[in-house]
Amino acid sequence: MDMLAHFTLADAGRRLEDLETPVPVIDIDVVERNLRRWQQRCDEAGLANRPHIKTHKLVPLAKAQIELGAKGITVQKLGEAEVMADAGITDMLLTFNVVGGHKLGRLADLARRTAIKLVADNEAVLEGLSQAAAQAGRGIEVLVECDTGAARNGVQSPAAAIALAQAIDRMPGLAFGGLMTLPKNGARQQMAEFLGEAQAGLAASGLDVPTVSTGGSPDMWKDDGLAQVSEYRAGTYIYMDRMQVAAGSATPDDCALTVLSTVVSVPTGDRAMIDAGSKSLTSDLVGLEGYGEVRALSGARVYNMSEEHGFLDISRLNHKPRVGDLVRITPNHVCPVTNLFDKVVLVRGSEVLGAVRVDARGTVQ
Repeated sequence: MDMLAHFTLADAGRRLEDLETPVPVIDIDVVERNLRRWQQRCDEAGLANRPHIKTHKLVPLAKAQIELGAKGITVQKLGEAEVMADAGITDMLLTFNVVGGHKLGRLADLARRTAIKLVADNEAVLEGLSQAAAQAGRGIEVLVECDTGAARNGVQSPAAAIALAQAIDRMPGLAFGGLMTLPKNGARQQMAEFLGEAQAGLAASGLDVPTVSTGGSPDMWKDDGLAQVSEYRAGTYIYMDRMQVAAGSATPDDCALTVLSTVVSVPTGDRAMIDAGSKSLTSDLVGLEGYGEVRALSGARVYNMSEEHGFLDISRLNHKPRVGDLVRITPNHVCPVTNLFDKVVLVRGSEVLGAVRVDARGTVQ
């Protein structure tokens, strides 16, 4: 597969020095390696791969994931689904409760042209989904979202999962599509116990469980707790970041996206200032020290930020950066970074290939 065949690239020069900063640069060879490695893992484990596109928000990368063997994609918001549907992608799972008249109208429009699947974790959501299905003129599959330890959305017990599945099955226009969860990192066994009990109860009640969908990049290489799972949703794996390196699911060489930034001031021997702040790197700490790390300068960490300024610790460096130098920052959490920029730049190492618009940027509704 030629990864670049999916892209229409705008000229951005040929060298990193030609780019205006701050800007995310994505090494397409690392992306391809990450995608192929994960798809092989899913194939060998007998798991359907349904990658989460909220990490990259790029139609070309979603299509590349499908071409490599992904069953379909995962989206988090209707706006993402609409962008992907406009590009011809139809097999999607939307992993967020759809609530409110405006969104239900959009869902109906979307359901007329896609095989989108939904989730729900309470009966109050189901009536609106049923109305959207009637408006669309087609049935919609709905998975029960289960809280198996992450303490986010989700029914709180296997008994509640069974009851909600039965309610979906009774609701006009809706079909029970299975169970969906995002487990707490490192707690797959707790997830397996919850899902196993729910599956057993559903089987006893006469309901099939077509899909059992789990996700999470931090535990993606672990086998424990996957016996009942048929589908896996990973997102960050395409780019990786400091959080995934800390979790052990990636190495620094697996991090495909860095934020290219310029040193704009060196006020002291211990501090350099860069033009990437919280509007470029995000303020997510995710349990880490600092907000990003310079890839080529071991120990050079972004220790503080304001909106447009990054504070770079250079105290341990023998060779201090100078004003005008370029640095490539590996962010803590790469998913929000993509949504902060209108465009990203594809590279191979330090060779610039071209710029591409972030198709689903800002689609948080």
